[in-house]
Amino acid sequence: MAAYEERPWAPIDTQGVPRSQRRYGRYRAYVPDRLVGRPFVLLGSAAADVADAEQAIRRLDQLSTSLTNTEALARLLLRAESVASSRIEGLTIDVRRLLRADWAARNGVDQADVTAREVLNNVDAMNYAIASVGEGNAITVPILIETHRLLLENTPQRRHAGIIRDRQNWIGGNAYSPMGADFVPPSADRVRPLLEDLCAFCTSDTLPAVAQAAMAHAQFETIHPFADGNGRIGRALIHLVLRRRGVTRNVTPPLSLVLATHADDYVAGLSATRYEGPPDADAAILGTNRWMETFAVAAIRAVADATAFEDRIRTLQAAWRERLAPVRANSATALLIEALPGAPVTSLAALTTLIDRALPRVSHAVERFVAAGILRPVNVGRQRGQVYEAHEVIHEFTALERGLASVSGDTKISPPTRPVPKRADATDRRSRTRARG
Repeated sequence: MAAYEERPWAPIDTQGVPRSQRRYGRYRAYVPDRLVGRPFVLLGSAAADVADAEQAIRRLDQLSTSLTNTEALARLLLRAESVASSRIEGLTIDVRRLLRADWAARNGVDQADVTAREVLNNVDAMNYAIASVGEGNAITVPILIETHRLLLENTPQRRHAGIIRDRQNWIGGNAYSPMGADFVPPSADRVRPLLEDLCAFCTSDTLPAVAQAAMAHAQFETIHPFADGNGRIGRALIHLVLRRRGVTRNVTPPLSLVLATHADDYVAGLSATRYEGPPDADAAILGTNRWMETFAVAAIRAVADATAFEDRIRTLQAAWRERLAPVRANSATALLIEALPGAPVTSLAALTTLIDRALPRVSHAVERFVAAGILRPVNVGRQRGQVYEAHEVIHEFTALERGLASVSGDTKISPPTRPVPKRADATDRRSRTRARG
């Protein structure tokens, strides 16, 4: 039975702590019901939204295979999801800066961009997580721990990387004690058993996949098992559940972008799952249904915007073919048209590997792309060799993030509810005008 547990608080280290905060007292930590064997009741509206969301995600995943290069779309949507999940945690970075930092990191170019490193860690952690769990595979505590290690390595929080917390943490209030906090998760001695139960629940099939992903995420956030990075790992867990259930095989719908837009609903939905009493009480049923409905509606919106993004990328590729005509099938030019959306900041060496063609052919194709205004040379730190940027892809990526930050889907109609990257700059607009004119 879920309950708040009253516990004593004694300051562990008073160095640097104001005298007013060096006090003993008591606080209330929440102990949730375990998920395995717990009865869940889906009410009419929530059940319908959950079913619609699963159908929409499956449709997006299946339709994405119509792209010649599904992997390119998958990489872009994974980056969008990782950027958004990081943005919720206050890590704000525009996509151009992120993509340039990504290229630099993968090519041994020194960059002192701490924020970019943390967001790129989230991309790497997400890549590891979804590669670790295929359809029908188990979701385990070691997978979550390794995902967390990848998230925090080489960051200022690296001392916490891959370590389940051994002390109390809390949300809100002040940094000195959990007394007066907005929410206090379970005590450290309860974390490991609750995590094992959570993973066992994630490996079951007792709920529809979208409902299961929603409840797994809520339970993870309630347990708050790490000292830092819980939000990003908890949102990665959503995609692990969807992968394991076979709902997503190819793409990662940008759910975090929508949850970040509706931040108040997101927090209220999570809070609604933290009832007191038995799991079959009205408060428990209504609270979990409120969250599952909020989550399902966010998933439906994420799919709609991802689908529109896919359509825009396809339209962009068609325009490239016209600008580069004639384009021979299976030529370096044709292969680059398909590959560039997944590698908007790149180099000759990287493209040669990406499309598996000889350097002279790739070099000739890149010259054509530069002449057509599709690629343009850019400087990234002290790079070795020329770096190129597909600025129109970056523009579409930015438009996706901006649109998902608006309740209406268009920041011209309703302003963004959170910080977003600026619109395409004047140079980008002039480049598109010249290319089309």
